[in-house]
Amino acid sequence: MKVLLSIKPEYAEKIFEGTKKYEFRKRVFSINQANKVIVYASSPVKKVVGEFIFESIIEEKPEILWNYTKKEAGITKNFFDDYFRDKNTAYAIKIKTTRKYRTPLDLKNDFGLTYAPQSYVYVK
Repeated sequence: MKVLLSIKPEYAEKIFEGTKKYEFRKRVFSINQANKVIVYASSPVKKVVGEFIFESIIEEKPEILWNYTKKEAGITKNFFDDYFRDKNTAYAIKIKTTRKYRTPLDLKNDFGLTYAPQSYVYVK
């Protein structure tokens, strides 16, 4: 099974350029339920732009996670700190390989979804 994640377009682009090797989350899906991530680039793009296979999911305290991932985070320390403010646990999905679609896909027509998930949704 696959999981669809909503990602800001600028960060989705960094994933496919190879400059962002981790996708950070406050909540994460079960690795037993998904083996691939489908990337939905949020507004203003609003399209499914590609996919990636992940190597692992790291669960750690935010300050420890940043020290481990900062060289390939693809985000600033300020953004990271704001995102995980007041959180005791942070997650990083380690990206292994990516595939950007030549033609972006549509949520409704290609996945039967009427809206983008706030965090994630499992898809076939």
